[in-house]
Amino acid sequence: MVLSIIIVNWNSQKFVRQCLASLAKYRPPVEFEAIVVDGASFDGCDAMLAREFPWVRYVQSPTNVGFGRANNLGARHATGRYLLLLNPDTEFIEDMISTMLGCMERLPQAGAVGCRLLNANHTLQTTSTQSYPTVLNQLLDSEFLRHLFPRSSLWGMQPLYAEGGQPVEAEAISGACVLLHRERFEAVGGFTDSYFMYGEDLDLSYKLNRAGYTNYHIPSARLVHFGGGSSKQAASNFSTVMMRESVHRFMRSNRGAFSALAYRVTTGASALARLVLIFPLMLFGDRIVRHGTGSLRKWKAVFKWSIGRPAQAAARSSSPANPPVQANTV
Repeated sequence: MVLSIIIVNWNSQKFVRQCLASLAKYRPPVEFEAIVVDGASFDGCDAMLAREFPWVRYVQSPTNVGFGRANNLGARHATGRYLLLLNPDTEFIEDMISTMLGCMERLPQAGAVGCRLLNANHTLQTTSTQSYPTVLNQLLDSEFLRHLFPRSSLWGMQPLYAEGGQPVEAEAISGACVLLHRERFEAVGGFTDSYFMYGEDLDLSYKLNRAGYTNYHIPSARLVHFGGGSSKQAASNFSTVMMRESVHRFMRSNRGAFSALAYRVTTGASALARLVLIFPLMLFGDRIVRHGTGSLRKWKAVFKWSIGRPAQAAARSSSPANPPVQANTV
């Protein structure tokens, strides 16, 4: 078997159907298998697959173990030489798998290989590649600064603007679509189990780099990524805080306790500054009040996390809903 495609589902049956239908339309001319792992959502995906996509293998996890561990479970059932880890909220618009496999076979030191992710309107999704987290790039991270300085090394987006369509070296590859040698994935231990939601793709890319491999972005391979197909169903504050928790975990594991502490302190200071600014803005107009209330809950949750509140408690205490969550890395 050349390729195993692994898709993790958590209450995303609609997205899984759309993804597999587009895969069937643009199926690569190689022997491959598709494996769907359900993270204890029990949303009827198994029946849908049996009815509409009988060629897909289904693996049921009895508990919601998170995105990384669910992919590890899928990999244990895989028989392909290569693994394509794919979010359910993606859609093929071309046979980009052949492009990615061709590049992988020409890159003997390739670790993780990613494609050009597009939004629903086919504009560029700038999270296709990232820099590894540092205290500085996390403190300065904002859509405004990213828009002003898209080629700054702080964000790791330079590969997205390379010309020529050839593979470009990148730091971290988005977990929405990542192609790997199965043996290399297994050699670095797959996804680290301690990541439940977000950050596992950063950690995997980092482990592959540390093992001597190079990660690549392939601009000529395009895939639509709708983004947050599962995580949008979760409480937004919970997702926001879990992102910080995952970055903190990455810092502590890979950069040391001091960097992790510095990240927590600067995140708290940034959240507090935003809270101070939001209060006066809420005095002007209903629209600003509505927006400000949501932002107030968000940054209150982040601040509570920064001073030591557990991630789930900090987020859920200021959120109107508390559904279970399973990660789809965005």
